[in-house]
Amino acid sequence: MNKINYQRLLDGIIDKHQKNGEVPTLLLHVCCAPCSSYCLEYLSEFFRITVFYYNPNISLKEEYFHRLEEEKRLISEMPFANPVTITESVYDSKEFFDLVKGLENEPEGGKRCEKCFRLRLSASAQKAKELGADYFTTTLTISPLKNAALLNQIGEEEAAKHGVSWLPSDFKKREGYKRSIQLSAQHNLYRQNYCGCIFSTPSFLSRADSSARN
Repeated sequence: MNKINYQRLLDGIIDKHQKNGEVPTLLLHVCCAPCSSYCLEYLSEFFRITVFYYNPNISLKEEYFHRLEEEKRLISEMPFANPVTITESVYDSKEFFDLVKGLENEPEGGKRCEKCFRLRLSASAQKAKELGADYFTTTLTISPLKNAALLNQIGEEEAAKHGVSWLPSDFKKREGYKRSIQLSAQHNLYRQNYCGCIFSTPSFLSRADSSARN
């Protein structure tokens, strides 16, 4: 079975709008400023973007708001060819904890992460529908540790469910992840050492590994 080239699909969509002289609107779900840096630099050439910061998985509360403020600072500092604005959701970590109850010890990339992806992409699809955006997508595919095929599958499913259009992506392609590191250094961005949820922190993973060995 051939793997889907999501970057090529994205290229095709961009080319179509460019040929028609169109600048469509995009709801871009972001997880943090470092991951969004390259995505914004790249996509703002072709879309008018609304950044959507919705991440109830992030613990602790201080971490959540620190990442949010870094995202706002990055948007204020970066030059964009087309407008970029930001909208945020109410922080409610209980939403995430209730969803993944019983999956606390799942490995990274397992069932807990899949539920988390769907939670955030479902909310993103709803927000895109509410705002009348032409497309929605997420910065999550830039991470080498995230399953781009799974994210695109969930995105397509949520798009169909909510009656909006999913923008396919695999932002780690064309050295997107490397560029995000360069931009993070350029803007002196805070780079966290864990994905977001408490179960992905080094201290939790160390305890879980110790328990498994014993």
